[in-house]
Amino acid sequence: MEIGMTGRNVSRNRIPTIVFNRSFAGRNHAFHGHSPCLTKERQKLLPPIPLIEHLYIHIPFCPNICPYCAFYKESAGRERVETFLDALLRETEVWSQQLRPRTIFFGGGTPSALSVPQFEKLLGGLRSRLDLSLLEEWTIEMNPATVAADKASLLREAGINRVSMGVQSWDDDVLKSLGRTHDADKAEESFRILRRAGFENLSIDLIFGVPGQSLASWRSSLERSLSFAPEHLSAYGLTYEEDTEFFRKLGRGEMAPDEGLEADQFELTAELLGNAGYLQYEVSNYALPGRESLHNSAYWAGRDYLGLGPSAFSTVGPRRWRNIRETGVYSETTLAGKTAVDFEEPVDESLKARERAAFGMRTLRGLSLNDSQPWIAELRNLERDGLVLLSNGSWMLTPRGRLLADTVAETFI
Repeated sequence: MEIGMTGRNVSRNRIPTIVFNRSFAGRNHAFHGHSPCLTKERQKLLPPIPLIEHLYIHIPFCPNICPYCAFYKESAGRERVETFLDALLRETEVWSQQLRPRTIFFGGGTPSALSVPQFEKLLGGLRSRLDLSLLEEWTIEMNPATVAADKASLLREAGINRVSMGVQSWDDDVLKSLGRTHDADKAEESFRILRRAGFENLSIDLIFGVPGQSLASWRSSLERSLSFAPEHLSAYGLTYEEDTEFFRKLGRGEMAPDEGLEADQFELTAELLGNAGYLQYEVSNYALPGRESLHNSAYWAGRDYLGLGPSAFSTVGPRRWRNIRETGVYSETTLAGKTAVDFEEPVDESLKARERAAFGMRTLRGLSLNDSQPWIAELRNLERDGLVLLSNGSWMLTPRGRLLADTVAETFI
């Protein structure tokens, strides 16, 4: 997802110049320039790397390719997965001395598509290589179609304490149009399995703005989600990403967004979830008090993070880089003892300040008056347009500004 109208958001590991890992949490990005892989000689010239507290791990395998998804993913074969896991653990070992994670996030792809033995290998390998003494939050994305009791128990016992489940809708017709392989009953069963396994921090992901999805259908999905009392909900507006079936249909005129309805759905989300006690701590994210995503919040605050796995982005100190996208090439390169980096760019303080400003404005903390000085004239114009306001020493989005979050973000780009 990307920054855009009606709360379209980013997360995971797709962090570009002005947009974060799925959390810049988190897909397709515009970068400035291109550089080859880092050589050992170049690495020796780089400044020392500080301890990294936020770790993203990209697991690219999916049992089904959804028509709207632009994340790097591919189908899984057993030998391919085993080789990937060996490479991922090798890459982890390379970085182990620089990592003291406070948060870990498994994204994809569909991380939960791994089998129990594959998870045992991965989780055991990470625990033997990393110092997890400071770990506070360990999240995994799960597709309801791939949730099972033995897998849920293994994950919880291994220390994963947060699950983000991609329900997307509780309307079976909408799920079919999104190409999802689960139905509403399976999603309910999966949620209950996770609760029984001991997970006390569950998030439900929903998508609005789907062609054919009425306001009544969206209301029903919100209300059914609330009936399960999840600790966190994410509500993303559908985006038409390049290299997806939905994007091609949009180009052929077979699909068309209804921005008026999408705005109504966004406003209904804020109303219903707010009345239920959920805090809209970021444009697309709602949490019960104290249940905000620590990992995504670190992205939005401009903290350093390391991404491992194919296509994963990292930003550490003055550098930003991306790993090789294709899983087979990533695995072969990493297991040969070579760097998996295929893109790198410098990140100066000016760029970091612009990113912190753009993402800060999407969050409840806003942008402090002191940090806003480079854009004070532009913010005053946005204030006159009713998109932002100054409250308790920080610039914040107004309700209308949340509908036009990308317009505000352009101020800082």
